[in-house]
Amino acid sequence: MKKIMILLFVSLFSFSVNSNAKSITLGWAAWDPANALQELTKEFTAETGIEVNFEFVPWPNFADRMLNELNNKGKTFDLLIGDSQWIGAGATYGHYVKLNDFFDKEGISMNDFSPATVYAYSTWPKGSENYYALPAMGDALAWAYRKDWFDRPELNSEFKKKHGYDLGVPANWNQLHDMCSFFQGREIDGQKRYGAAINTERGSEGITMGVTAAMYAWGMEYQNPDKPYDMEGYFNSPQAVEAVEFYRKLYEDCAPPGHSDAYMVANLDAYKSGQVAFQMNWYAFWPGVSKEDSDGRVSGFFANPKQNVAAATLGGQGISVVKYSDKQDLALEYIKWFARPDVQQKWWDLGGYSCHNDVLNSPSFPTSTVYAQGFLDSMGIVKDFWQEPTFVELMLPMQEAIHDYVVNGKGTAKEALDKIIVEWVDVFEADGKL
Repeated sequence: MKKIMILLFVSLFSFSVNSNAKSITLGWAAWDPANALQELTKEFTAETGIEVNFEFVPWPNFADRMLNELNNKGKTFDLLIGDSQWIGAGATYGHYVKLNDFFDKEGISMNDFSPATVYAYSTWPKGSENYYALPAMGDALAWAYRKDWFDRPELNSEFKKKHGYDLGVPANWNQLHDMCSFFQGREIDGQKRYGAAINTERGSEGITMGVTAAMYAWGMEYQNPDKPYDMEGYFNSPQAVEAVEFYRKLYEDCAPPGHSDAYMVANLDAYKSGQVAFQMNWYAFWPGVSKEDSDGRVSGFFANPKQNVAAATLGGQGISVVKYSDKQDLALEYIKWFARPDVQQKWWDLGGYSCHNDVLNSPSFPTSTVYAQGFLDSMGIVKDFWQEPTFVELMLPMQEAIHDYVVNGKGTAKEALDKIIVEWVDVFEADGKL
């Protein structure tokens, strides 16, 4: 009996080890694309026998959870889909596996992916051929609007009489304000409506992602292109100041009541509940918004409007292998599978945003969904926040200063941008960049 029990224990132990050896864990944010990826990954497990466990963290806690794990050299995750701003820290501090040799071995070419996404999600230093992630989830900040309201003849007639042009997709931010303010406080179907749900959140990155949508469209540059980290006259240029002033005007004239600390979920809620005519948000949410159109609601979608230039705030992420993982070989198997064009097509079909050229350049892609053309337009004009290893230290003062000005009305836009530069200089000096 003792011998049988020993054999049984050894057998169970062996099964446990083998079972663990054939599973990996992937970390990402908790949102609709993560659910789509979980569904897609069933095919990977069926093909390879490798189980994939998922940990999806709510957005307000996502950065803290994942960055703490990386900084503590944790082994929880084998794969991580991290924000675009993390790539500098992931490479510099050794959190991510460099993938060049693996890509060469498996014949995975970065030329097969959208150049903007390779640059933003994969490379460090930026634009180099050092790759620390595979582009996984293309994304950019864009707009949804109540097309069913726009199509009402009486509203269109009133708007055209006032502004001289039709309600529709705004050609620039001036038209965006015209349209948002037109709906502010207006009663439609017995309910009071408002103009636009825009980003105002202070705690993480929300208001920065929102205000830069305007700043990029006005032509703001973070630094002198010929002198890195020289920000004076660029980040606080007259055009940048005007953009921040305009963003405050949009908030004051068009936001719904109480929308002073709002980001992704709050914007979605304001739109879905019928409070607003427009919402600013990420393309990642448009599949859900489109599917949930009901009871007469019809949504339209468009890329960030231009002002002086055409530009949009970059979102999205790359998928990286965590350097501290004991299962890097299995994690790399997942990367190899996910990079396949047929898998990338299924990723798009399920509601993810493929970055693969075979998908994006397909003749049928622009008409595959109501937001597909906007996505193509946006990914050709995206710009990102600092991707420096110290991006957290750079984000925090911008969040504070912009929120104080836009939402709380403290000081001027120029003073806010000047204050940010002062604090950024301190960060770059401490990091040895200045």
